Amino acid sequence: MKNFVLKSVLGVSALLLLASAASAGTLEDVKKKGFLQCGVNTGLAGFAAPNDKGEWSGFDVDYCRAVAAAIFGDATKVKFTPLSAKDRLPALQSGEIDVLIRNTTWTLSRDSQGFDFTGVNYYDGQGFMINAKKLSGINSALQLSGASVCVQAGTTTELNLADYFKANKMEYNPVVFEKLEEVNAAYDAGRCDVYTTDQSGLYAIRLTLSAPDDHVVLPEIISKEPLGPVVRQGDSQWAHVIRWVHYALLTAEELGITKANVQELTKSDSPEIKRVLGQEANTKLGVDLGLTNDWVVNIVKAVGNYGEVFESNIGSGSKLKIARGINAQWSKGGLQYAMPIR
Repeated sequence: MKNFVLKSVLGVSALLLLASAASAGTLEDVKKKGFLQCGVNTGLAGFAAPNDKGEWSGFDVDYCRAVAAAIFGDATKVKFTPLSAKDRLPALQSGEIDVLIRNTTWTLSRDSQGFDFTGVNYYDGQGFMINAKKLSGINSALQLSGASVCVQAGTTTELNLADYFKANKMEYNPVVFEKLEEVNAAYDAGRCDVYTTDQSGLYAIRLTLSAPDDHVVLPEIISKEPLGPVVRQGDSQWAHVIRWVHYALLTAEELGITKANVQELTKSDSPEIKRVLGQEANTKLGVDLGLTNDWVVNIVKAVGNYGEVFESNIGSGSKLKIARGINAQWSKGGLQYAMPIR
């Protein structure tokens, strides 16, 4: 009996030690190695894509840079790991990357199997794209019975597709590929009638097709796809850093703090702006996160606020020209809402 109790106590102690080690982990590891390893898409225009020189840009890429800026005061201290849908979560779980910022949907199954989502940086929904010349007269997804549908393996898109066609008593032929590039090539070559993925992705992919103007995105949104950064469970400090970088970007937009005026606003008389930018006497909000008190200044200097990141990569200032829609600030009819920095 004594041995059993001793083993039980030792077991609990070991678990507590492991939990303590986990909670101390990623932020210090990132600081020690001197850069952030960020998992991104293999190439999705507007979100994460490399140019001919291997230089990455996009909405998700700017979020990676914002995290690096918060930690190091230098947005260049980040390395990008391109990951397929199938490989993204295993890469995070194994420690190959520090954070996954790759149009990944927050679901119960993912949230309960070793991962923590730190917020929703883009509210999306699954849609359908067709070649309007090939399928003339089709203006609704409800007219797609019998169609062949290109879809990427290892995504929530597969299940949503099956559910939608079953619910509407329609038949379809799934054409499944592991890599995004393979799905794009198959659809562009006419190997399937329909392409389905998150609607934001459809707008991005359409730009890469051989005849973009021939393709239309149908109006139906068949799912909720809240996309956001993901970390491993068991490291609350790291989750806090990633979460509050997102809220800092939103708060900066809400307060009118931009890339152009952030330095000037460090001298603002506004108590809220002073607090957010780390200029309030005796404030240590940044230090409480394991960062410096000017962490928000560093973020906005590097990438701008949430609205600037959105507009330049996927909004009106980009080729995608996606409307803010439900990704507008809460005060403007959208769903984006930052928790208070105080």
